Amino acid sequence: MKILANDGISQSGIAALEKEGFEVLTTTVAQEQLISYINEHKITGLLVRSATKVRTDIIDNCPSLKLIGRGGVGMDNIDVAYAKEKGLHVINTPAASSASVGELVFAHLFGGVRFLYDANRNMPLEGDSKFKELKKAYAKGTELRGKTLGIIGFGRIGQATAKIALGVGMKVIYTDPNISEATVAVSFFDGQSVSFNLKSTPKEALLKEADFVTVHIPAQKEYVIGKAELELMKPGAAIVNAARGGVIDEVALVAALDDKKLSFAGLDVFESEPTPEIKILMNPNISLTPHIGAATGEAQDRIGMELASQIIALLK
Repeated sequence: MKILANDGISQSGIAALEKEGFEVLTTTVAQEQLISYINEHKITGLLVRSATKVRTDIIDNCPSLKLIGRGGVGMDNIDVAYAKEKGLHVINTPAASSASVGELVFAHLFGGVRFLYDANRNMPLEGDSKFKELKKAYAKGTELRGKTLGIIGFGRIGQATAKIALGVGMKVIYTDPNISEATVAVSFFDGQSVSFNLKSTPKEALLKEADFVTVHIPAQKEYVIGKAELELMKPGAAIVNAARGGVIDEVALVAALDDKKLSFAGLDVFESEPTPEIKILMNPNISLTPHIGAATGEAQDRIGMELASQIIALLK
């Protein structure tokens, strides 16, 4: 059986599949050529990340296809219900990248409270001529320890982010309509572990209390954080979105930053991805990354192995 990993797969995942007799193809096929390629090569399983879309046209016109796999959490680029209705297996890897996304959130937070997102832009330009001025400009940093992190969405990624926050010494509050209570265990290098029992907080209360907010929810039809929600936040608070573009109203976000309502924002995802708005890219108070939440070697290995184990279980 042939598996097409159209957006790539880790070598460990390839090895695990090949050991069980699968042939793994890693050619990147253009979206408009996928149907003919799948049919020509009699592909049994199609693996994608966020770049490739698997819609009804592929599902209807590729009779050899038995499985669709998403290397990651979000499945908004796959017509999941329709595929299942047609008898296809649809799998993803919800746990594999949680820690990596949580660490990226904290990369944005640590960079934000010490102005690294701006300092790294200006030091190459003016570090040799305006060193003292830049030193003064970035001299009013704050610490994360002792502050409150509000997490919107408390699934695997939200909880992985909470673990880092608790380890840093932050207070963690969360809101999630589906998880009223949660126990978060923070593990340390020597095998010790400390558990924290948390309860869901109403979103409005969270926004008013949190010093920093991070969003970890699937793509929505409407904004979860718009003008009204941003107005509820503390003056000088900050927000990070490493979930999905469109969760936060970017127009309202820029206005809140320009009005000094918020001190900074961190964005790994964008409403108009893959062509983010210039006003977002050029805003001096936004820390930017190009949708790399799961882009660590460790996460990609876990994703590859998790996909391989599910494929082997379902197709052999």
